[in-house]
Amino acid sequence: MKIGRVSHNAKVRLVLVDEANAKVSFVGGSFAHHQNPVQAVIERRSSRAELEALKEGEAGFSEVTFLAPISAPVRNIMAVGKNYVEHASEFDKSGFNATTAAAAVPAFPQLFTKATTSLAGPTDDIVFDPEHTSSVDYEGEIGFVIGAECRNVAAADAMSKVFGYVALNDVTARDLQKNHAQWHLGKSLDSFCPLGPWIATADEASPATLEVKTWINGELRQTGRMTDLIFDVPTLIATLSKAMTLLPGDIIATGTPVGVGVGFTPPKFLKNGDLVRIAVSGLGELNNRVRTA
Repeated sequence: MKIGRVSHNAKVRLVLVDEANAKVSFVGGSFAHHQNPVQAVIERRSSRAELEALKEGEAGFSEVTFLAPISAPVRNIMAVGKNYVEHASEFDKSGFNATTAAAAVPAFPQLFTKATTSLAGPTDDIVFDPEHTSSVDYEGEIGFVIGAECRNVAAADAMSKVFGYVALNDVTARDLQKNHAQWHLGKSLDSFCPLGPWIATADEASPATLEVKTWINGELRQTGRMTDLIFDVPTLIATLSKAMTLLPGDIIATGTPVGVGVGFTPPKFLKNGDLVRIAVSGLGELNNRVRTA
């Protein structure tokens, strides 16, 4: 199933998404007024049949506004740096990598987090103060969502822990990323994690078929497939769960392909008025306008 949150007639509703027909079905029952209904679906392990039984009306995509599927992440969004070979190379050549002197292609997953307050919806503005950062960059990515609490998961068993997949933009202030010699601060500005418009559960989406594309003002900049990841989903789950307990609703971004702004000469950083469009096959689109504060 494809599941999300929308605003409709001044109310926030949990919806089942029919992408093929561009419509949503509203889910009622106890989910109708839940503060974080998609998180509740994950934690309760609600089935498609249970949610289908609670449907109460529908609306077209044009009648609703999609919101970030999860309204309040259980904790920081986790993410992986340099997880496509060509992007690892472009980033190391950019002069903005101050975290390591190791080889461009990492031997182990490079993990960091984005603050929960960086979360934004699929059509929200990306906002920054140009006096604070002058090198804001886009990173179209495919994320996955953990469906069950787990620890010490073997790679062979890891896919059973995935609830589903979601599109996101790992927006980054490159100067802050470099100046502070770590990635968390430059990744965590408010509005720097557009997410959505829905989550496709693991029975409807697969790393074998997922492809991400990024356009800036209509210019195609990035194309990447999950099958090209250096560290795949099972490896990431095994690595993370060896160190910590993973929780239902944890969001893990898998990395961005080649074509980010910092990889161009001169760099093509985001500026006021730019439109960032990110599309993932089966996961919908993010369309975020850039606005300087």
